[in-house]
Amino acid sequence: MKIQSVLGTVGPRVVTVRDDRTVSDAVQALASRNIGALVVVNEAGSPCGIISERDIIRQLARDSSALELPVTVVMTRDVVFGSPGDDVDAVLRTMTGGHFRHLPVLDEGQLAGMVTTGDLAKARLDALQGAVDTLEVQLMES
Repeated sequence: MKIQSVLGTVGPRVVTVRDDRTVSDAVQALASRNIGALVVVNEAGSPCGIISERDIIRQLARDSSALELPVTVVMTRDVVFGSPGDDVDAVLRTMTGGHFRHLPVLDEGQLAGMVTTGDLAKARLDALQGAVDTLEVQLMES
């Protein structure tokens, strides 16, 4: 199974925040959309980082005035990006091993969506259930 099929289910929506915005702006975007991470983009709209709830909490633990900082101070700069053709199992292993839950997906350099470990796990479980159902039908017909 490929990331492209997961994006077909969860949709291509990816929420971004400009790199010149504050952490407070990012918090508002996260809270209003009930999501856990935003892709940080520069003026040209190109991804330059990701900011997650974890990034914000860690910064707040060090600095109580972190909400007024620019997102570039708090964001993760070394982002792992996926592509539509990536294998779901391989991506899940990468995300689990790297301890991150959100993977922006690029298609020909453009943001195509974002998947979470939850999205990938659900897709994998659905595929496994489909295989079980097929085997059960085959056994009943034998």
